[in-house]
Amino acid sequence: MLNCLFCLLSIAFLWVNHQSAAQVSPKHDLIFDKLPTRWDEALPLGNGFMGELIWQKGDQLRFSLDHAELWDLRPMEGMNKPEFTYQWVQEQIKKNNYKAVQQYGDVPYEREPAPSKIPRAALEIDTKEWGNVTSARLNIQKAIAEVKWTNGAKLTSFVHAENHLGYFRLDGVKEFRINLLAPKYEGEVDKTAGGSVAGDDLARLGYKQGKVIENGTSYTYRQQGWGGFEYEVSVRWKQTKTDTWEGVWAISAHYPNKPKTQAGTLTANVLSFEKALVSHTAWWQHFWAKSSIKLPDAVLEKQYYLEQYKFGSTARRGAPPISLQAVWTADNGRLPPWKGDFHHDLNTQLSYWPSYTANHLEEGIGYLDHLDQNRQAYRDYTKWFYQTDGINVPGVTTLTGVPMGGWIQYSFSPTVSSWLAQHYYLQWRYSMDRDFLQKRAYPWFKEVATFLEKNTFLNAQGQRQLPISSSPEINDNKVTAWFSENTNYDLSLMRFTFSKVAELATELKLTQEAAHWQTIFKQFATYAVSENAELKFAPSLPYNQSHRHFSHLMAIHPLGEIRWGNGENDQKIIKNSLTLLDKIGPDWWCGYSYAWLGSLKARAKDGVGAAKTLRTFATAFCLPNSFHVNGDQTKSGLSKFTYRPFTLEGNFAYAAGIQEMLIQSYAGFIELFPAVPIDWKEVSFTNLRTEGAFLVSATRMGGLVDELTVEAEKGGVARIKWPFKTYFIKSQKGVTLKKAAGDLVELTIQKGGKITLKNGYE
Repeated sequence: MLNCLFCLLSIAFLWVNHQSAAQVSPKHDLIFDKLPTRWDEALPLGNGFMGELIWQKGDQLRFSLDHAELWDLRPMEGMNKPEFTYQWVQEQIKKNNYKAVQQYGDVPYEREPAPSKIPRAALEIDTKEWGNVTSARLNIQKAIAEVKWTNGAKLTSFVHAENHLGYFRLDGVKEFRINLLAPKYEGEVDKTAGGSVAGDDLARLGYKQGKVIENGTSYTYRQQGWGGFEYEVSVRWKQTKTDTWEGVWAISAHYPNKPKTQAGTLTANVLSFEKALVSHTAWWQHFWAKSSIKLPDAVLEKQYYLEQYKFGSTARRGAPPISLQAVWTADNGRLPPWKGDFHHDLNTQLSYWPSYTANHLEEGIGYLDHLDQNRQAYRDYTKWFYQTDGINVPGVTTLTGVPMGGWIQYSFSPTVSSWLAQHYYLQWRYSMDRDFLQKRAYPWFKEVATFLEKNTFLNAQGQRQLPISSSPEINDNKVTAWFSENTNYDLSLMRFTFSKVAELATELKLTQEAAHWQTIFKQFATYAVSENAELKFAPSLPYNQSHRHFSHLMAIHPLGEIRWGNGENDQKIIKNSLTLLDKIGPDWWCGYSYAWLGSLKARAKDGVGAAKTLRTFATAFCLPNSFHVNGDQTKSGLSKFTYRPFTLEGNFAYAAGIQEMLIQSYAGFIELFPAVPIDWKEVSFTNLRTEGAFLVSATRMGGLVDELTVEAEKGGVARIKWPFKTYFIKSQKGVTLKKAAGDLVELTIQKGGKITLKNGYE
């Protein structure tokens, strides 16, 4: 009896230890034996509003400071003209006069320095007397950076998770010199600078250089921008012990008629370093407690946790959504790559993919808050360019939702708001918040559907189509990038919009509206596929070129209309389309292409392929600090892009790919470990969220699902692809279980109900 009890206790200990090991831990930290010497390899800290990059520039310890609301919002010169409309573009295409369209739509984006995100300031501390750096560490569990030098000096720094303040402390330093450095806004324009990727010269903005004012133990820097905008940077420090100094910094952005507390006021009355650290680490403890994973591949697991850390550092309700670089704008003396803007033809969408399954809905909804706040700007754009009611969103926008131009097939695409609508749908399905459904999700879908209904027509075959259609970013900015038929990209987004708006109307018992939307949905054709069942770009264009944007595969992922579970026909399309993708190869893929491909492989139930492509992303397209930099840094033929502009969407698409390997719920049922390699014998996750607002934890041991826990946040029926031959119930509260069709089992769970099942190992 005692031996049995010992065995049970041992098993319990191993299980608890297994679960705790799945949490974020020191092995996931960024650890270096010296400080990075480039800004894009720096230790990153942030809170969605403010960001800090810690690195070494010469003999100086450098803090690159940033704020998400620092924008030059001047209108794009030469673009917003009354005659520049969707109808006018169609007329120019017919006249073979596409140069005129380019002059209006995309030339201004390259020609003009703004609108643009703008750089801010930096702090520098002279460290040449401190000796060499012995260690530089980013503790991602607590979101704290720590740097040590040979003379015993130590830096500890964090950007407070909730307050708009950055903190630093120096130990083992009796005296030091700190400087606040402003960007160089004045001076002779560097004519070698320019271009949206390299970043334009700051002097082209035409600002009068602001002044840095020193006052004993503080600095204040004020910079006037365009149109009455200004920003302020403040840093203060004090000696708290003989060899200890504590400092705090803040940035405030000020727009006309929008009062905001000055940065100097924010830094004047702050909590002590230790007290601020307590509330800061409490926020991060809560963040990490939301979910966790454990993988047998240490590289993939560490990269996943680094992506979750970056998501927690850049996504915050009330802050602007994640832009190309979020709160880590390039510190290279220029404007950021692609103006640091909001690209809605892939970049912002991918950035929020992992929020739902990772159980971070609160951080994710900040994206939708931004879209709702800018609805009037989107309506104004829709009325101007499309000359219709409803709502569409420019593909490239400023902080306030105003169009910035660019290649207009994508920056003025008619289906941008449809892809954004998917995030409203996911927020609803993963939260089951009926108030959100009624007041936000359905109204957005309704306006998008209204817009598309007005901007499509029935062709000679009685099928609904756009007058001109495109597929990002196929044929680049040529007139041939426009198609007179629906591309699979546009078609998938329109089909998604009308099928889901009908679904949501039905959920709200709006019977007539649901019937109307369903009627329109049925007017769309099926997808263009080749004789080999491969998805094409468009009926007239097969997939025949390596390209970074998998726009033709949207129906597989992320939209999920072509599904493995639909049967042999869909499975053939998925397999053959991905086989062709691999065959044509990755010559012109970016890092985010590999990250996205991870999810596509997972939807094809290809665990080996998903793991391989995600490992390629982590090892070849990321810098040592985990930042995604688009090009192949190994220069080993994984892509012909070998450059390194840092953008974030690839990082977050990677995290979503890992989640797709571990759990899927998009097809109407929950599937555990749907795409893990067969040699991943032991894998686990805790509290991953599914559609229906269920929290799921599962463990795979010896290649079999060992234990499963399902908890209902709102109550409902969880349909699960059953992983057990035999099982027993370890615990149960408010749950009934019954067999459903095929290999599915239905768990009817009350609100707050929970069940844990254990494999019986027959």
